Amino acid sequence: MGSAEPDLYRDTWVRYLGYANEVGESFRSLVPVSVVWASYGVATAYVTADAIDKGRKAATVSATPALTPPPLPSPPPLTPVSPQVHAQDPTRVGVAVVDTFVWQGLASVAIPGFTINRLCASSLALLGTLTRWPLPVRRWATTALGLAAIPLIITPIDRTVDFLMDSSLRKLYGTPGEPPTPH
Repeated sequence: MGSAEPDLYRDTWVRYLGYANEVGESFRSLVPVSVVWASYGVATAYVTADAIDKGRKAATVSATPALTPPPLPSPPPLTPVSPQVHAQDPTRVGVAVVDTFVWQGLASVAIPGFTINRLCASSLALLGTLTRWPLPVRRWATTALGLAAIPLIITPIDRTVDFLMDSSLRKLYGTPGEPPTPH
């Protein structure tokens, strides 16, 4: 039937909401701390919405009958009656939600937020020590550095979180509840 439907949370502009906290951290030296916390709220809402979406998709997949009929001796597959049918396979839904939430929480919020925070804090301190620039100039330079670093840290962090999840949490899932790809 052609190409698959694009994932709203990974293939559209909505994906950029996951980077809100990195932008907030970049501007931390220029804006009130409440703005930074609000940026974490946006990123966390994105992570939560993506996890719920992946859970719903897993419920739909588990409720969809097989395309090829089973062998004659076995009973015919059930047809989906409602989205509530996911109760047949709650493990698959739970794995999809937990895997997505943990992966996105680490790769989109916690690790990049910490990385940009420390980069900006250390660069502001270093500029204060090494230059005689006025404080507003140092703050704007720090913000520019933080914003410029965002695209550079995404792929290494994503790969690291993939490795960490594959080496730990995903080993618990086994093959029946294999999570969707996080990219």
